[in-house]
Amino acid sequence: MTQPIQSDALAALRLQIDALDRQLLQLLNDRAKVAEQVGEIKRAEGSPFFRPDRVAQVIAKITQANPGPLHGEHVAAIWREIMSACLALEAPQRVAVLGPQGTFCEQAAVEFFGSAANLLYCASFDEVFHATAAGSADYGVVGMENSTEGVVARSLDLFLRSPVHVVGEVSLLIRHNLLRQSDALEGIEVVLAHPQALAQCQGWLSQHLPQAERRAVASNAEGARLAATNPAWAGIASERAAGQFGLHIVRHAIQDEAYNRTRFAVIALPQTLATPPASGKDCTSLVVSVPNRPGAVHDLLVPLKANGVSMTRFESRPAKSGQWEYYFYIDIEGHISQPHVAAALGDLKQLCAFYKVLGSYPVSGHGT
Repeated sequence: MTQPIQSDALAALRLQIDALDRQLLQLLNDRAKVAEQVGEIKRAEGSPFFRPDRVAQVIAKITQANPGPLHGEHVAAIWREIMSACLALEAPQRVAVLGPQGTFCEQAAVEFFGSAANLLYCASFDEVFHATAAGSADYGVVGMENSTEGVVARSLDLFLRSPVHVVGEVSLLIRHNLLRQSDALEGIEVVLAHPQALAQCQGWLSQHLPQAERRAVASNAEGARLAATNPAWAGIASERAAGQFGLHIVRHAIQDEAYNRTRFAVIALPQTLATPPASGKDCTSLVVSVPNRPGAVHDLLVPLKANGVSMTRFESRPAKSGQWEYYFYIDIEGHISQPHVAAALGDLKQLCAFYKVLGSYPVSGHGT
């Protein structure tokens, strides 16, 4: 006797949800119309259409105002997509990423810009830098470092000569999955992935697929694409790539370190987007070289300590001059506009034979 009552109650709630959905749709379109007007003003003034600091402020404000029961991180994700869709009406943002579809680089771009961004898929990070510097893309997203394997050396080398700077970052928790046409480990002869992914999964591969050839390719998504062409091949890639290429996930999360993160940099020409304003939780990245003399590297650290600036990363790369010279890539806490950071960098610059600020930008929240 209670079943009809439950069905009637459920039907009434569904009608209520349908009505709320129509109201939401109308409100979203009202917001979009205002966004179009904002876009017209920005176009007339020559202002940048995409302002990551403004996006962060809106999301922070709406998350703080959230009365529940929706979780704050879900509200943030919803609003990022709303703002991405509205921005696409103002001016679609062209974002260069490492392709093909299904890469973690693509995932990082979607997390930063939202899914309405117009993604330009590139075969290498070299192409991402070139597309961004040449203006065929407004922004680019490139890998910077991995918590297991360290820096992405090619990206560091490309920053040295490129006119782009870093305007943001995304930190992704990387879960590598073994993908294949069939749902079985047996018969896998070749495993294809980006060199860093192969290195991050080498323990698992040695234990479970010791006879399989490990073949490096340009990206994990490219490995998944190739795995879809041969039943004896498998790729290491994301769940997103599995869906993209119609592959089975033979094993989930095969990375050797459970807490495996990759940090991606969002790059742009300064005329596309100037240095973002200080957010209160920022990072400044720079590359320097010093004369080859005793104590020169030690002297680099003195201005930072004297001005109370904390260094979070220090990497060296050969200058490829044949003279055993090196460039040093440094990350420090704080924004270049802060007096103590500006003072430290001013003193540091006097010691350097080469000095370039790569960017001063908000530190990423951790994505999943």
